Amino acid sequence: MIREVSWPASQKPPARLSFRGSAIATRAAIEFLCNAFGFERGLIVDGPDNTIAHAQLSFGNGMIMLGSHPHEGEYGEWVCPPEPPALINTQGIYVVVTDPDAHFARAKAAGAKIVMSLSDRDYGGRDYTARDPEGHIWTFGSYDPCA
Repeated sequence: MIREVSWPASQKPPARLSFRGSAIATRAAIEFLCNAFGFERGLIVDGPDNTIAHAQLSFGNGMIMLGSHPHEGEYGEWVCPPEPPALINTQGIYVVVTDPDAHFARAKAAGAKIVMSLSDRDYGGRDYTARDPEGHIWTFGSYDPCA
Protein backbone atom coordinates (compact mmCIF):
# COMPACT_ATOMS: atom_id res chain seq x y z
CA MET A 1 0.00 0.00 0.00
CA ILE A 2 1.36 3.40 -0.96
CA ARG A 3 0.90 6.13 1.59
CA GLU A 4 1.04 9.69 0.34
CA VAL A 5 2.57 12.28 2.58
CA SER A 6 2.07 15.97 2.05
CA TRP A 7 3.57 18.72 4.14
CA PRO A 8 1.81 21.98 4.90
CA ALA A 9 3.94 24.73 3.36
CA SER A 10 4.77 26.14 6.81
CA GLN A 11 6.09 22.74 8.02
CA LYS A 12 7.79 21.54 4.86
CA PRO A 13 11.28 20.28 5.69
CA PRO A 14 14.11 21.92 3.78
CA ALA A 15 15.35 19.98 0.75
CA ARG A 16 18.85 19.64 2.14
CA LEU A 17 20.80 16.43 2.15
CA SER A 18 24.41 15.59 2.81
CA PHE A 19 25.54 12.28 1.38
CA ARG A 20 28.64 10.64 2.85
CA GLY A 21 30.35 8.19 0.55
CA SER A 22 33.51 6.18 0.50
CA ALA A 23 35.57 6.24 -2.62
CA ILE A 24 38.99 5.67 -4.00
CA ALA A 25 38.78 9.45 -4.03
CA THR A 26 41.56 11.22 -5.82
CA ARG A 27 41.80 14.69 -7.21
CA ALA A 28 40.92 13.15 -10.59
CA ALA A 29 37.69 11.69 -9.16
CA ILE A 30 36.79 15.09 -7.71
CA GLU A 31 37.55 16.73 -11.06
CA PHE A 32 35.23 14.25 -12.77
CA LEU A 33 32.34 14.92 -10.37
CA CYS A 34 32.75 18.66 -10.93
CA ASN A 35 33.26 18.57 -14.70
CA ALA A 36 30.72 15.87 -15.58
CA PHE A 37 28.03 16.36 -12.97
CA GLY A 38 28.42 20.03 -12.01
CA PHE A 39 29.46 19.73 -8.38
CA GLU A 40 31.43 22.62 -6.89
CA ARG A 41 34.52 22.14 -4.78
CA GLY A 42 34.30 23.04 -1.14
CA LEU A 43 36.68 21.88 1.56
CA ILE A 44 39.32 19.40 0.37
CA VAL A 45 41.74 17.96 2.93
CA ASP A 46 44.73 16.01 1.66
CA GLY A 47 45.54 12.69 3.30
CA PRO A 48 48.71 10.60 3.37
CA ASP A 49 50.23 9.16 0.19
CA ASN A 50 48.28 11.30 -2.29
CA THR A 51 44.87 10.41 -0.81
CA ILE A 52 41.95 12.62 0.17
CA ALA A 53 41.24 12.62 3.91
CA HIS A 54 37.97 14.51 3.43
CA ALA A 55 36.26 16.43 0.63
CA GLN A 56 33.02 18.38 0.44
CA LEU A 57 31.38 19.06 -2.92
CA SER A 58 28.18 21.07 -3.23
CA PHE A 59 25.35 21.01 -5.74
CA GLY A 60 22.69 23.66 -5.22
CA ASN A 61 21.63 23.43 -1.58
CA GLY A 62 22.93 19.85 -1.20
CA MET A 63 26.37 18.48 -0.52
CA ILE A 64 28.30 15.25 -0.74
CA MET A 65 31.24 14.34 1.45
CA LEU A 66 33.80 11.75 0.46
CA GLY A 67 37.23 10.49 1.29
CA SER A 68 39.77 7.99 0.05
CA HIS A 69 39.05 4.45 1.17
CA PRO A 70 40.49 2.98 3.42
CA HIS A 71 41.90 6.16 4.99
CA GLU A 72 38.67 7.07 6.76
CA GLY A 73 39.28 5.61 10.19
CA GLU A 74 36.45 3.67 11.79
CA TYR A 75 33.95 4.86 9.15
CA GLY A 76 36.01 3.06 6.49
CA GLU A 77 35.35 -0.26 8.21
CA TRP A 78 31.62 0.01 7.42
CA VAL A 79 31.55 1.56 3.97
CA CYS A 80 33.53 0.76 0.85
CA PRO A 81 33.36 1.75 -2.81
CA PRO A 82 31.86 -0.59 -5.44
CA GLU A 83 34.36 -3.29 -6.36
CA PRO A 84 35.16 -4.61 -9.85
CA PRO A 85 34.15 -6.43 -11.88
CA ALA A 86 30.44 -6.17 -11.01
CA LEU A 87 30.56 -2.70 -9.38
CA ILE A 88 27.43 -3.57 -7.40
CA ASN A 89 25.88 -0.60 -5.57
CA THR A 90 23.49 -0.94 -2.66
CA GLN A 91 22.23 2.59 -3.11
CA GLY A 92 21.94 5.28 -5.72
CA ILE A 93 21.85 9.03 -5.48
CA TYR A 94 19.09 11.12 -7.10
CA VAL A 95 19.95 14.75 -7.78
CA VAL A 96 17.28 17.23 -8.90
CA VAL A 97 18.38 19.36 -11.86
CA THR A 98 16.47 22.05 -13.74
CA ASP A 99 17.49 20.90 -17.24
CA PRO A 100 18.07 17.12 -17.46
CA ASP A 101 18.79 17.30 -21.20
CA ALA A 102 21.63 19.79 -20.78
CA HIS A 103 22.95 17.91 -17.74
CA PHE A 104 22.89 14.63 -19.69
CA ALA A 105 24.85 16.22 -22.56
CA ARG A 106 27.44 17.60 -20.14
CA ALA A 107 27.89 14.27 -18.33
CA LYS A 108 28.13 12.28 -21.56
CA ALA A 109 30.66 14.72 -23.05
CA ALA A 110 32.79 14.42 -19.89
CA GLY A 111 32.89 10.62 -20.18
CA ALA A 112 30.24 9.49 -17.70
CA LYS A 113 29.05 5.96 -18.46
CA ILE A 114 25.33 6.23 -19.13
CA VAL A 115 23.54 3.19 -17.71
CA MET A 116 19.93 4.37 -18.23
CA SER A 117 19.32 6.82 -21.02
CA LEU A 118 17.43 10.07 -20.73
CA SER A 119 13.68 9.43 -20.58
CA ASP A 120 10.36 10.76 -19.35
CA ARG A 121 8.97 9.01 -16.28
CA ASP A 122 5.35 7.96 -15.70
CA TYR A 123 5.39 9.60 -12.26
CA GLY A 124 6.57 12.91 -13.73
CA GLY A 125 9.91 14.38 -14.57
CA ARG A 126 12.69 13.38 -16.90
CA ASP A 127 15.96 11.74 -15.88
CA TYR A 128 18.95 9.59 -16.73
CA THR A 129 21.33 7.42 -14.71
CA ALA A 130 25.12 7.35 -15.00
CA ARG A 131 28.05 5.60 -13.38
CA ASP A 132 31.11 7.58 -12.34
CA PRO A 133 34.63 6.17 -12.93
CA GLU A 134 34.65 4.62 -9.45
CA GLY A 135 31.39 2.76 -10.10
CA HIS A 136 28.93 4.87 -8.09
CA ILE A 137 25.42 5.23 -9.54
CA TRP A 138 23.93 8.71 -9.99
CA THR A 139 20.50 9.69 -11.31
CA PHE A 140 19.88 13.28 -12.40
CA GLY A 141 16.39 14.44 -13.18
CA SER A 142 13.70 17.07 -13.00
CA TYR A 143 11.30 15.20 -10.70
CA ASP A 144 11.29 16.98 -7.35
CA PRO A 145 9.09 15.29 -4.73
CA CYS A 146 9.53 18.29 -2.43
CA ALA A 147 8.27 20.84 -4.96
